[in-house]
Parts: sequence; structure tokens; C-alpha cells
Amino acid sequence: MSAAGLLRRVRHYVREFTGEAAYERYVAHARGHDPDAPVPSRREFERARTDTRETDPREGFRCC
Repeated sequence: MSAAGLLRRVRHYVREFTGEAAYERYVAHARGHDPDAPVPSRREFERARTDTRETDPREGFRCC
């Protein structure tokens, strides 16, 4: 495997691990489902994602 190929794989796994790729997947899904529907900004998406995670009792209690 070349160095460039290795770097692409590492980048892919880091983006998946950190959740950075989630917004791009969401936009692709939303556009495929309804191309004319408004898509929230990345900031709005992350805020909603964080709110959902913090209110989900399966995720545990977060005090701060």
C-alpha cells in the first residue's frame, strides 16, 4: 500500500471516529430524499445532535 493510500485510510477512520463525516452523510441522505427541502447548517446539525445525545437516557447522565 502506498503512503497516500495509507493516509486516506487513516483520514477516513479518524473522521468516522470523531463523527466529522456524520454531517456529510446526513446532507447526502436529505438531498437524496428531498432535494428541495432545507438542510440545517453544520452548526444547527451539531447542536441538535448534541441535544439529542444529552437527553437520551441510554447515554448516561451528563452534569456539565
